[in-house]
Amino acid sequence: MTTTETCHSHGYTPEKAAYLRRLKLVEGQVRGLARMVDEDQYCIDILTQVTAVTSALKAVSLGLLEDHLTHCVADAARKGGPEGAEKIDEAMQAIKRLTR
Repeated sequence: MTTTETCHSHGYTPEKAAYLRRLKLVEGQVRGLARMVDEDQYCIDILTQVTAVTSALKAVSLGLLEDHLTHCVADAARKGGPEGAEKIDEAMQAIKRLTR
């Protein structure tokens, strides 16, 4: 059983529309960054926008992580056993990746 199979509905599902909206905004910001580079805009202005995109993606990541912890991990932990331990380890690995 894969990790996606163990969580029948995803923790982010109730907020799916909000996540999609935020990601579309990020997509627009990235296109704007490409345009700024293409137009030879001032480097500090580009870096400022890169920081904004990075912050927006981090917010999405943290929201998804919170949803995963409160839904998938909490459900697996309540059941206990190897599935609970696996979900906790999976969450820890995700946290480590986010904090690099």
